[in-house]
Amino acid sequence: MSANQLPPEQSNMTVAPAAVGTSPAATAAGVIRPESDIEVAPIGDRGRGARRKIAYAFLIAYAVLMFVPFAWTVITSFKTLPDSTRLTLIPQPFTLEPWRFVFENLEPSVVTMFINSFAISAAVTVTNLVLGSLAGYAFARLNFPGRTFLFLLVLATLMIPDQLRLVPVYILFSDIGLTRGIGQYVSVVLLLAISATSVFLMRQYFLTIPKDLEEAAKIDGAGTFTTFLRVMLPLATPALAAVTILQFQGSWNAFFWPSVFLRAEEAWTLPIGLTLFRLEGGMANNWPPLMAVVVLATLPILALYLFFQRYFVEGVAASGVKG
Repeated sequence: MSANQLPPEQSNMTVAPAAVGTSPAATAAGVIRPESDIEVAPIGDRGRGARRKIAYAFLIAYAVLMFVPFAWTVITSFKTLPDSTRLTLIPQPFTLEPWRFVFENLEPSVVTMFINSFAISAAVTVTNLVLGSLAGYAFARLNFPGRTFLFLLVLATLMIPDQLRLVPVYILFSDIGLTRGIGQYVSVVLLLAISATSVFLMRQYFLTIPKDLEEAAKIDGAGTFTTFLRVMLPLATPALAAVTILQFQGSWNAFFWPSVFLRAEEAWTLPIGLTLFRLEGGMANNWPPLMAVVVLATLPILALYLFFQRYFVEGVAASGVKG
């Protein structure tokens, strides 16, 4: 029946277009819902932006809270002793006397302790990078009997406190002459030369690297060590950066083993000197010079983290992806 042949009451009706999401059966039956009644689901998560703002506000507040002690330390190092007992953000008066006292009156000198700390920390960091990367690659890629058991045994060393090993380690090093002269430094470096944490981080990161790269290197004739040195190690830069920061910071702040073996004053590191200055050097309540030494001890770690922070975060995050 054509439109001209429809009854008058139907010829004047206008058929609305089918609504989005309306089934063909409903359209054929003439059941068409008005656009105002159509329920449209929200696109995306409307609360995501609000949650992100809350998270950023919390992180900024936490960062400021963590920064306050360091800022207060720096400010106090430029104050006089009477002014250091008052809660003032601006030193009144501003003075460099605490810093002059630190560089001229401490024995051994703060420069000597700084050099000792840096030498030991650098040596420990290098040994952890070399030995940790070799052990991590072996546990991640090489197949040998007892690999899993040995790796768990390495991790189990984290549960052994240093105090438990003090007597046998000291007797051993004393018998081979590593408690006198240059041997004091060697003993500390040997004790901190490799950490289970370094092995774990490197092993976990090597597991995230596709095996296709190693297979391609082997097809080209590269041996195991060449593949490790020229293919795998350059790809593990984030993990190496994480190990660098963690081990340098740990050895820089180390107190137990250096206090056991570094007996001569000229061999002291900054943590030892800072503790003894506070206890025996009359600086227990002399806050400005004490804070100046603390600032000096913090600067290398701060500079190292600012330089490697991007690689550090990436390495720690990637090392927990695959087990």
